[in-house]
Formats: sequence, C-alpha cells, structure tokens
Amino acid sequence: MNELAYLTADVPGIGGVIKERPEDFIVEEQPLYEPTGTGEHLYLFIEKRLRTTSDVIRRLARTFRVSKNDVGYAGLKDKCAVTRQHFSVWLPKTSDERETLPKVDSDHVKVLWATRHANKLRRGHLMRNRFIIHIRSTDPTAAPLVKRTLDRLRVTGVPNFFGHQRFGYRGVNHKLGRLLLLRRWQQMLDLMLGHPDDSDHAPTRAARQAYERRDYATALELLPLALRPDRQALDALRQGKTAQQAVMTIDRHHRSFLTNAFQSAVFNRVLHRRLSDSSSVGINQLVEGDLAWKHDSRAVFAVDHATATAENAPEGRIEALQVSPSGPMWGTGMSKAAGVVAQWERQALTDEELDESDVERCTPPITMQGVRRPMRAILGNPQVAGGADEHGPYVRLSFDLCRGSYATVVLREIMKTPFLEAPFTHDHEPHQAAG
Repeated sequence: MNELAYLTADVPGIGGVIKERPEDFIVEEQPLYEPTGTGEHLYLFIEKRLRTTSDVIRRLARTFRVSKNDVGYAGLKDKCAVTRQHFSVWLPKTSDERETLPKVDSDHVKVLWATRHANKLRRGHLMRNRFIIHIRSTDPTAAPLVKRTLDRLRVTGVPNFFGHQRFGYRGVNHKLGRLLLLRRWQQMLDLMLGHPDDSDHAPTRAARQAYERRDYATALELLPLALRPDRQALDALRQGKTAQQAVMTIDRHHRSFLTNAFQSAVFNRVLHRRLSDSSSVGINQLVEGDLAWKHDSRAVFAVDHATATAENAPEGRIEALQVSPSGPMWGTGMSKAAGVVAQWERQALTDEELDESDVERCTPPITMQGVRRPMRAILGNPQVAGGADEHGPYVRLSFDLCRGSYATVVLREIMKTPFLEAPFTHDHEPHQAAG
C-alpha cells in the first residue's frame, strides 16, 4: 500500500503506530436490520479479541455441532483488534441453544447477546462499521492536523483502496490468487509454502526451507497451527497427493479469499491511476465511459458526456457524495466501462499479468465473480482527540465507514508512514479486513 497515491498528499502525516494493544483498535458492526426474536437461526453479537472471523465460525460450528455452512456472518474483521460483530447459527431446536450457548465463551470470544431470526445472516448484511482507534508513538498535540485530514475526507470521500490486510502478512495473496486462476498448481504451492525470508519467524522459515527440500513431513511439523490453509496443502503433499489435489484441499473459503485478493490488487491499480495520473480526473469527478455507483442502492449506471457534466456540477450528486465513479473487480459477469476508462481498467489487468480471456475462461472449481466497487468510501461522524494514559501518549480517533471499506486506508492518509502496525501483529496469519 505504501506506493499508492494519497488524496491528502498536501497535509503532513503524524506518523505513529497502531495496534500496540488489541484495545487500541476497536470495531463494531452497525446492523442492517434487527433480528425479530423468532425463527430457526440463532443470532449472536460476539466480541472477539486476537481471533479472525474464521476462527469464530469454526468455534461456533464445533460448539453447536453444525456445518460451517450453517454459520452466517455479515463481514470479515481484523484479527489484531477488539471487534464486535454479528453471527448466525442454524439451530431449529431451542433446547440446543440453552444447553450449548454458555460453551461459546472463552478468553478471546464472548457472546454479548443472542436472539432469534428467521433467516441466515449473509455477507454484507450490515449498514456500516464504527471504528475507535488509538495511534501511539505520536505527539498528541497533532490532533488538529488529524482533524484537518478527517474534515477533508468527510467532504471528498475516502479513496476506497483495499487495505494491506487483503494481501496477507507477506503481501503475496494476490499473486497466489493469480496462479490459482491460471491453474498453475505447483507454482502456487511453491510461493505459498516456500520462499523463506526475514519476515518469517524462525519456525516458519525452517518449515519453508523443509518444503523446498520436499521434506513435507518436517515442514508440516514446524509450520505454526495458525497457518491453517498452508498446513492443509502440506498435509496433502505429505500423503503423496498431486499439486492440484493439494491446492484443492485448501479450504474453499480461503481459495476464494486469494482470488478476491487478485481482484483487489487490480482495483487498487485503477484507483491509484485515477488519483496520481495527470491525464486522469481523480475520483471526485465522473468522465464519459465511467460506470457510476449509487451509494444508496449500490447500483451502477453508464455515464455519457451529458451525464458527467450534470453529475459533476455543484448541484450534482458527485459533490453530495451520492454518486461516485466505480472500479472493476474483474470476473465473470462484471459490467464493463467504456472509452478511456475501459482502457485504464484493461491496462491494470494486464499489469497484473492477466487479460480478459483469462478471466472469461474461469470455470469451476476455480471461479471469480465480477462486480463493480465504488472508488470513494463515505466517512461518517469523525472525531479526534489527543491525550495520554498508562500506556503512553496517543491520538484517538473514531469514525464510521460503509461495509467493505478499510479503516487502515483512513489511517494511511493520517499517518503517511510505511509502518502502520506494532510488531506484535506480525503473527504469520493473514489478517482479515473489516467488511
């Protein structure tokens, strides 16, 4: 992310670090609707600490003795944080709820409330996320500078980049996704399981070295349990399965996460170009050929010259943050832009070493559904203050973001530093993003 353009490049950053403690990064989902209190699905509002959303899904499935497919969630949330989010479990018998619900709680997972609803909770079923964040190792008197940045972003919208969490702690998830789409099984495994470097902890580095010797049993013994998808592939190789079989052993949810990371990398390229290329128009204007995103309905519409002129005018919907240009999440069924915008989007795909024919050839079991994504995220209710506590000085900020957008992108505009997170977060498990 460090090479991506800033929207507030003229405002100095304050530096600092985030996530020195999980409590320094709090996320709470704001629901799209309230459960009715009756139905076959048990809705739970859960607070988790130092756990991924997938960890909680597995815990709920194991505790209630249901399939992971019977567990619903609204969005992925950061691991290295305190997050409060909604889950559902298909549980027709209320007796199962009474007997089992107390067993969900642990040192890292706590049920805040539980009730019933008729439908399974689906991805995207949330209105927004509320963030409360402490930036440490910075001057608390920098709060007015932070307010200046937040005030700008509140008016212009936030560049809707995918945050670094999407690409994993090694920053290669999008490359793995590309190899998966191209069905280059062995190359994908070599990148995923090999290539030891200094970013690895000693056991992980030793495991990668053992993999490169093709000593799969030793690699599996050394690899941390947190690297669950890697271990799934390694175990398949240890059993003598082919590279393709080993890849297909990886949890389907994680394979989808990797292909989505590839889509995310292409989207970031398009957005970066619109912000940084002098021949472009940025993200606060529409241009002929755009597909404009309506923030209220999440629908898109084609933009011609007359439409761009009307929407870009002071009384148009661009300035009111009701409409934004959209970018590509390349895949089958994606609506495509026209004119020069289509050229930018195809070039970004080419820069990631794929082309439209590769996307169109995606067939089961490796698929990639295409959608559009707004280039601006709406920042709501920003607040900022400086202070100090028993852990030292801080700048505290809070704000709302629509689902699917990243608080770390807002922090990047504020801090303007390549090192966002405290060292303890580098635990060798791909973090999940606020969804």
